[in-house]
Amino acid sequence: MQPDLEIVEVRSDESFTAWAHGYPYRTVRWHFHPEYEIQLIVETKGVYFVGDHVGHFEPGNLVLMGPDLPHNWISDVPAGQSVEWRGIVIQFPAELVKNMSAAFPEFERIAPLLAESSSGLLFSAETALAAKPVMESLLEARGLRRVILLLSLLELLVDSHDRQRLASPAFKPDPKAFMSHAINNVLAHISANLGDELREPMLAELVGQSPSAFSRSFRKHTGQSFVRYVNRLRISRACELLTNSEKPVLDVCMDVGFNNVSNFNRQFLLHKRMPPTKFRNFHRMQAAASRAASAP
Repeated sequence: MQPDLEIVEVRSDESFTAWAHGYPYRTVRWHFHPEYEIQLIVETKGVYFVGDHVGHFEPGNLVLMGPDLPHNWISDVPAGQSVEWRGIVIQFPAELVKNMSAAFPEFERIAPLLAESSSGLLFSAETALAAKPVMESLLEARGLRRVILLLSLLELLVDSHDRQRLASPAFKPDPKAFMSHAINNVLAHISANLGDELREPMLAELVGQSPSAFSRSFRKHTGQSFVRYVNRLRISRACELLTNSEKPVLDVCMDVGFNNVSNFNRQFLLHKRMPPTKFRNFHRMQAAASRAASAP
C-alpha cells in the first residue's frame, strides 16, 4: 500500500515544528514526509510500523525517522473513545541539517545518527525518559530557546548507544513512486496553491476521477473532508501572517484563499476559538511580555 504524503507546515519565523496530538488523529495513517521526525509516545499502547518493521509500543517509545520513511502508530483504544495527548512530535527539514553542518563543523558529529535514521531508530526507555522534559519544553519554547533545546535533544540521541535500527537494510523508501499516487499529487498541489481558488471538482478532474470518487478517496487518505482539510491549512497560514506581519485582517483573508471575510472569521473562530483580531492581539501581548522579561 502506498503511503500518503503529510504536508508539514513550518512557520516562516521558525526552522522546525514541535507539537503534540491525541488519538484518533488525522496523521494516524500510513504516511511519509521529506522531514526528519522524532516522536515520543506518552500515552497508550499499540502496534507501530516503520518501513518494513512491525513492533509493539507503549509510553516511552522514542523513535527518530529519516526523510520519506513511511510510518504509522495505531493505538489500542476502544472505538468511540479518544486520548487527548498521545505523543510529542518534532519535525525538521533536511535543509536545516545541511545548513547547520555548513555553519558549524561540530554539527558533523550528528551525521552518523541522521544517516542511521533512514531505517528508523528506536531508543531505550532511559533515553526516552531523559528526552521527555526536553521535548515537553519545546512545545512552549520560543525564539532562540527552541534551537538550544533541539540541539540538546539531538546531543542526547547522539550520546545514546542503545539505539536499535527498525527497518531492514533491504527497505528503501522511494518518494518518487510514493508521489505517483494521485492523492499525494493533490496534497502537494493544495499546499503550493493555497491562496488560489481550490474546488473539489477541479482537483477531481486533475487526477481523472469523478467528484464522488475523489471525495471518498480524499477522506480515506486524509481522514477529513476536502473542505475541512483546505480550511485547516489556510487558517494555519493565516495565523502565521497575523503573527509575523502588519497586514490588515482583510488582506490576510484574501492572501490565504478565503473569498470573503465573514467566512474567514467564522472558520478562524471554529479552528482557534477566537476571532483573528483577538488572536493577533494575544500574540502581540505575549511578544511584549517576552521582551520585557528579557530586558536588563
